[in-house]
Amino acid sequence: MGGLMERYHYFRQFHDISSADYRLLIENLQSRSFKKGESIVVPGQIQRELYFVKSGVQMAHFDTDDKTYVIDFSHFPALCAIAESFSFQTPSKYFITCLTDSEMEYLSYEHLQKLLDQSREIERLFRRMIEAMLADMVNLHINLRAMTIEERYLTFCRKSPQLLHLVPHKYIASYLGIDPTNFSKLFNQVKI
Repeated sequence: MGGLMERYHYFRQFHDISSADYRLLIENLQSRSFKKGESIVVPGQIQRELYFVKSGVQMAHFDTDDKTYVIDFSHFPALCAIAESFSFQTPSKYFITCLTDSEMEYLSYEHLQKLLDQSREIERLFRRMIEAMLADMVNLHINLRAMTIEERYLTFCRKSPQLLHLVPHKYIASYLGIDPTNFSKLFNQVKI
């Protein structure tokens, strides 16, 4: 129950959803497990389920011949999705890969649409979460251009310190737009 309450409080950061609407949202969640290294979504696949992370860390990314470009990380109590693929039911341009063994709960796109029609509060919650995600993406783009690598590193450490010990540093470096060698120097020299 602790995890459910923690997720409820996480959702309430976005919108003050009632416990009744929260129960409506989570009462039909299905469970699924993924192994470390397993892809949840691959390019060309339509994401048909919205995942609620119970445990583990996942990474949204795309790969070129020689490099992995990290777009985002997800972990409890957040959601795990490629927003445009799930929202518009279009083929994904990215991967979601599990960086650790992961336990997920999920709702299908169709089921979520029914809930959004049924509850104005759930609809408002998801709208606010999407708005926050959009703001985070804009801030990341600004930070990549306006901040020094040390400032980007410190901002990440303040926001997601647990990921420093769960995620290979080359992926955090990619997410922050920092050369892996420079990231390693920052990790070893900069005290938080």
